[in-house]
Amino acid sequence: MVRRDKSNYIIQSVAHALDVLEEFRGEVDELGVTELSKKLKLHKNNVFRILATLQSRNYIEQNKTNDNYRLGIKCLELGQTFIQQRGLLKQAQPILHELAEKSGETSYLSIMRGSDVIYLDAVETTSTVRVISRVGLHMPVHATAAGKALIAYESEEELRKRFNADLSRFTKHTITGTEDLLKNLAESRAKEYATDLEEFEEGLRCIAAPIRDYTRKVIAALSVSGPAHRLSDEKIEQSIGPEVVRSAKALSTRLGYRE
Repeated sequence: MVRRDKSNYIIQSVAHALDVLEEFRGEVDELGVTELSKKLKLHKNNVFRILATLQSRNYIEQNKTNDNYRLGIKCLELGQTFIQQRGLLKQAQPILHELAEKSGETSYLSIMRGSDVIYLDAVETTSTVRVISRVGLHMPVHATAAGKALIAYESEEELRKRFNADLSRFTKHTITGTEDLLKNLAESRAKEYATDLEEFEEGLRCIAAPIRDYTRKVIAALSVSGPAHRLSDEKIEQSIGPEVVRSAKALSTRLGYRE
C-alpha cells in the first residue's frame, strides 16, 4: 500500500484557525478582525467566523471595551498539560545520554533551590575513571559550573544582593570575591557556558549551560563533569563547551523555548 503524503490530508479551515491562534504569540496581546485579515490575507468574514468558533470553545476571548480578541483560558490549560506531559526530567533523559556519550564524561541535570544547586539526574560515563555521582546533593552556586550557569543571566543588582558577603573557599581555585565572580559570569554569558575549573574539588572540572523553558527563563542547567587531566582548557573550548551548549539548547527547545 502506498502511503500518501500527510499534506494531502490537511483541512484548510483548521489550518486557518491555527494560523489565527499563532498570531497571538510573543508580545502581541490583542488583535482585531481587520488586523488579522490583513496579516493572514483572509477575508474578514472568514476571520470573524474562525474567531467566533474559537471563542465558543474558550480558545479565544473578546475584550468588550474595544472588540479586540485575545487568547482564552483553554490555551493556558493546554499549555499546562503539555508541560506536565513533557516534564523536565522526562525530556532531559535522552539528551543526558547523548551528551555523556559524545563527551565521554558524566552528564548532569541541575536546578537551583534557595541558595543551593541540586543535582536531579545524571548519566555516568563508561570510563573506568569517573567522578562520584552528585545526584541529590546540594552544592554551592558560586563554586560550581551548574550554579554559575543558573545565575549568569541575572541582573548585576540581583547578583550583588545574592553575594553580599565573602564567598566560601573550597580549593585554592575557588572564586571568593564578588567582583571576580561577576567578571567570571560575564565571561560565561559571552561563551554561553560556565566552568568550574577545580573550584569545588581538586582534580575535577565541570562545564555547564543554562536550560530555558517556554517563558524564556533559566530553569535548570545541563553539565558535564570529569577529571581535570581529561578536560583540558583546549578540549573544553573546542569540543566539550560547544557540545554542552548545543545539548542545553536542544533541551530548551523540547521545553518550548524559542530564541
